[in-house]
Parts: sequence; structure tokens; C-alpha cells
Amino acid sequence: MLDLTPTPYLPQLLVAWTAYIIAVASPGPAVLAIIATSVSRGRSAGLALAFGVLSGSYTWAMLTASGLSALIRTYGQAIIVLKIAGACYLFWLAYNALRAAMQGDAQPSALRVPPTSSLKKLYLKGLGIHLTNPKAIFAWIMLVSLGMPEGAPVGVTAAFIGGCMLIGLVIFCGFAIVFSLAPVHRAYLKSRRIIESLMAGFFAFAGFKLLTARL
Repeated sequence: MLDLTPTPYLPQLLVAWTAYIIAVASPGPAVLAIIATSVSRGRSAGLALAFGVLSGSYTWAMLTASGLSALIRTYGQAIIVLKIAGACYLFWLAYNALRAAMQGDAQPSALRVPPTSSLKKLYLKGLGIHLTNPKAIFAWIMLVSLGMPEGAPVGVTAAFIGGCMLIGLVIFCGFAIVFSLAPVHRAYLKSRRIIESLMAGFFAFAGFKLLTARL
């Protein structure tokens, strides 16, 4: 027999899914890293990083759904450590982008589609971007409170997280595919240094904002 448990909660789920769409599609470190990787290194590299971001996102989703918010209230100092780690990681990304921007056009290594071993590194990079971002935790706490009201059955939890997984897969992988298209890649080649410089500035700004933000 078909389980229609989530049906009475559908209005709340739709609100939560809409909020998730806005959150993942908005420009941020993860989205811009996927775009930059896709236009500079190709579709496979962009997808590898996108899957890393997705894995990090749903790690926080599962932890939050399992009661992470109560743990945060108990061990608030852990968020400060995570905040500092996240800012340092963003500064490291800014440094790498700036170093790439300073390379001459004769340096082709950054433009080649990386071998399989590098795809693993890109996956881990995407995973690191999301796991070291404490704002992702609070975003998921907000989403869980919207989509999983107190006393909601297990079916609602499964529907909520499953829907978010599908939405994230479509959006993040969609960015990777669209921005790896040949016309976009050619445009990147013409303005590579400018784009890398802007990325460096964005990551540095995001790191500073994260470090100084009151979470």
C-alpha cells in the first residue's frame, strides 16, 4: 500500500524546497567554485566539484535532521573553530585563484581537463567548501524547521531530504554542464586573468565576512 504520510505536510515541504532552491542557486563560494572550475577545466572537473559540494551539503542535512541543532547549543565553541577553519579555507582558495591569475597565458596546465586522480581532489575541494562553512549548518537548521515540523513522521523527513537532494543535483550539476559549454570556455580563455582575479577577490571577501560574522 502506498504511504501518503508526507501529503498533509506538502505545503510546508513546498516552502522548504523553495527556500532550498533560492539558497543553492544564489551566488556563493560553492556555486562560484563550480562555475570557475567548469569554465576553466571542463565538464568532468565541474561535475566532480559539484558532487563534492552535494556530499558536504547532505552531510549537514543528515546531521541536522538527526538533532545537530541541540548539539550546537551544547557545544557552541565548536562552531567558532569551524568558522575559523572555513575562513582559512576560503583564504586558501583566494590564494590559489590569485596565483592562477598571475600565471602567463603560456601556462596551459590550469586549462587542461585533469586526469582521474585530480577529479578526486576536486571532489574533496567541493566537500571541503561545504563542510567548513558553518553558515551551511544554520541554513539547514532553518530548512529543517520549515520542512520537518516537530512530531512529523519519518516519511516527511525522507521526502524533505530526498527532494532537496534532487534539487541540489539538478542545480549544481546544471551549473557545471552549462558553464562547461564550448562558447563559455572560449569566453573564459579570452578573459581568464580577469575572472581568476575576481574569484580571488570574492573568496578573500567571503573569508573575511565569515571570520567577522556573528553566527
